[in-house]
Amino acid sequence: MSNIFLARQPIVDKDENTCAYEILYRDKTQHSNIDNDRHASASVINDVLNTFGTKELLGKYKAFINIDEKFLMNDLIFTIPNEFFIFSLFDNVPMTDKTIERIQQLKQKGYQLCVNELTPENVEKYAPVLKEIAYVKIDFEKGIFEGIKNLTAQLKRSGITVIGTKLENRENYQLAKENGCDLFEGYFFAAPKIVEKSGYEPSQMHILKLYKLLMQDTNIDEITEEFETNHELTVHLLQFVNSGYFSFKNRISSIHHILVLVGRVPLSQWLMLLIYSKSVSKDDSSKSPLMLLVKSRTELMQEVLKIIMPDVKNNILGEAYFVGVLSLMHTIFSVDLEKILDDLNVSLEVKNAILHDEGVLGEIFELVRGIEAFDTNVISEFEESYGLEDNIIKNIVLQTIQEVNSFEHPTSV
Repeated sequence: MSNIFLARQPIVDKDENTCAYEILYRDKTQHSNIDNDRHASASVINDVLNTFGTKELLGKYKAFINIDEKFLMNDLIFTIPNEFFIFSLFDNVPMTDKTIERIQQLKQKGYQLCVNELTPENVEKYAPVLKEIAYVKIDFEKGIFEGIKNLTAQLKRSGITVIGTKLENRENYQLAKENGCDLFEGYFFAAPKIVEKSGYEPSQMHILKLYKLLMQDTNIDEITEEFETNHELTVHLLQFVNSGYFSFKNRISSIHHILVLVGRVPLSQWLMLLIYSKSVSKDDSSKSPLMLLVKSRTELMQEVLKIIMPDVKNNILGEAYFVGVLSLMHTIFSVDLEKILDDLNVSLEVKNAILHDEGVLGEIFELVRGIEAFDTNVISEFEESYGLEDNIIKNIVLQTIQEVNSFEHPTSV
């Protein structure tokens, strides 16, 4: 498990109320060491959706994300939810026939775009696309230029919102207001705030395999099984579902249920974003203790259920797996577990099993925690309650230990 960092800087209105954020890439040293603009953009978007969640990081506001020409021209851009992001074009993005057409396509599909820095020298460059642009940024650190007030007035008449940036002091802020800016950004209001959260990195091969299954119209049960053997990716899926991008009317009860509700196309697009952002592990030889515990719990939940219900249906096994995964989500989100379950809108059976040990799944979950605590009384009471043979739980535990060991140290092929 490694920590994920982003920098969030508010963009404010004339009353200094926050109305948007600029979200900036930060590496593990908490600095903007960017080797590849395209990967940095994808990483930021991926982290907002899959690690922090839009509700937690953005609240009711949108995020300005910087993009380069390659990111603009990649069809992946159409998979990104337009209700959360505004794309800021780096000033080195050329205005060619292809980029102009792409900007027009994005506008038609409801995306908002921003010119990252408008200057007297590049006004003519952006002229062909200004009617597609929602925001323009003007850098006031460099001082004002001749005709700036007329330019901002012209932009505003065209329906473009003008943002004054690099406002380091009150003098620059006053200049931005006097010259017609609508919104403001800079250290005078707030420095970019570093935000941090734990993150997991699913292996690239698993992501590619799942993407292939989705594209081949594979049976949903097989796709569910693949998710349930990849705990890191399952955690990412739960974080994605909890990001604010989805709002399910029905309570969700299992991974299978989530996959049906989300749909194949959004899932495949999400997987491509994970790949594109390079949120994959280069070394899958070791697993975090928390992921090992997830593996152990899900194995025990399902194997014990099979023993006491030999004819158990796949959907009930899926709920057992769901209990094992969700029972540890509070350690990832650092939020009360009941709130997470409410936010995810899980079924009452799963919720009551986790919170109150109710129902068959709740009894098994209580047993699993007893096994983890080496509580032999809990194990004996469970075996007696279900009329199980002596040592049958012990054998399941030994089998699970072997499975977890294989998971932690997979054999190279």
